[in-house]
Amino acid sequence: MQPTLYDGDRLLVRHGRPPRPGGLVVVRLPDGVVAVKRAVRRETAGWWVERDNPAEGVDSWSVGVIPDHDVLAAVVIRLWSLRRTGQ
Repeated sequence: MQPTLYDGDRLLVRHGRPPRPGGLVVVRLPDGVVAVKRAVRRETAGWWVERDNPAEGVDSWSVGVIPDHDVLAAVVIRLWSLRRTGQ
């Protein structure tokens, strides 16, 4: 998810919280990997999610819509690592 998330960033997530378009979500991809993605829009069959770094990773462009039961949580807060804040 770089440039949005970096090693050491911490996320407070809420299970069962409905995603909002533009927000970050924790999803289970079809291969079983759990990942953080950006919820783009609601589709009939689930959520269209994308990665913030188009050069790396997997998103709905390659695996299609993520079913609702595989959208595990919504990110509520991101805490930057101390290294990233310059301290």
